[in-house]
Amino acid sequence: MLANPTVDDLPTLPHDVLASIPSPSVSSFSLGPLTIHFYALCILAGIVIAIVLTNHRLTKRGVEEWQVLDIATLAVPMAIIGARIYHVITHYTDYFGPGRNPWNPFEPGSVWAIWEGGIAIFGSLIGGTLGALIMCRRLSIKLSALLDAIAPGLILAQACGRFGNWFNQELFGQPTTLPWGLEIDPNNPAFPPGLPVDTLFHPTFLYEVIWNSLGALVLLWLGRHLFFQWGRLFGMYLVWYGAGRIVWESIRLDPSFVVLGLRTNVWAAIGAVALGTAIIVVQKMRHPEPEKSPFINDRKPEPEPAD
Repeated sequence: MLANPTVDDLPTLPHDVLASIPSPSVSSFSLGPLTIHFYALCILAGIVIAIVLTNHRLTKRGVEEWQVLDIATLAVPMAIIGARIYHVITHYTDYFGPGRNPWNPFEPGSVWAIWEGGIAIFGSLIGGTLGALIMCRRLSIKLSALLDAIAPGLILAQACGRFGNWFNQELFGQPTTLPWGLEIDPNNPAFPPGLPVDTLFHPTFLYEVIWNSLGALVLLWLGRHLFFQWGRLFGMYLVWYGAGRIVWESIRLDPSFVVLGLRTNVWAAIGAVALGTAIIVVQKMRHPEPEKSPFINDRKPEPEPAD
């Protein structure tokens, strides 16, 4: 069932708020004939952060410098495709129905219009992992080693990407009078009808930015001091991100399918926590020893050719 909260479902709050967080008044700018969306720039910045940090972590283990770019050439496009497909499937009523033409890329609301927003991290994890698996096999790199290397950069990339939701004024939470309440343009289509125009909302984007940034520090510490290897650091990423997402998703106002009283992405987050926990436990039992090499068959890195 698709749940779209109405004003009757929302708490009535007093409006004597002393402070608030403003939302950007623009979400894009023109560069000649091109329209550059800040949402896209936030995603690109996150991708760059993830690639740079992952490259640093892999080269420390003997992988050729910037070989992560070879992996990214397939993993990143597949992650974006997976993210979009997941979003369209879980919000199909936004794209399909009477009077809609979802396959025309030149019309607003098209399934191709990713620049309007509408990607999902759970879909990107599926698509990106498949792309990474293919490239890891070609390069003889263990998928587990790559996933452990990318985990801190991935969660930082997600933190960066959430600023795109801020620019788009989307995916905010329930009304609040807290001093960090988020201002939303009352003319924004996502603004709940019937609420006073000065209503503030929980800045779920900011909550996730803080949570994910802390998660990156935790993952870096675990990898350095407790030697989380064999995919266990990625498992911890799933647990950390999933636990936070359960909370933030539960207070969001955007329409979502509800199954057994929970939003679709809450179930996905619960699944991420369960999968991450299983990876940590199973891999610890299978591989109590340190992971000697990031390469398949534990081969040593090939020496660079002499000049």
